[in-house]
Amino acid sequence: MLSRLQELKKEEETLLKIKAALNDQLNRLKVEELTLQSIISAGEGQDLHEEQPQVDPKNVDDESVINQTQLQLDTMGYNDEEMEEEEEDSDT
Repeated sequence: MLSRLQELKKEEETLLKIKAALNDQLNRLKVEELTLQSIISAGEGQDLHEEQPQVDPKNVDDESVINQTQLQLDTMGYNDEEMEEEEEDSDT
């Protein structure tokens, strides 16, 4: 019973991390959507390639760079680690 409770707590922690990552990505997408809507409304009739800003990857504090960062949602690593821990627990 205790090991099941510990397993559920680990699963809850993993799900909370995923939830936070998804909320962060959702916020980034909302900002990107607003930016694109602004570009479209301001640049109707103009070439959009001229209006795209150049991104400096060295400036990590720049909000536009942060918002363009690709979010990695690899849950396989979490599951693999949990399975390994469960195997170790069952062996002892």
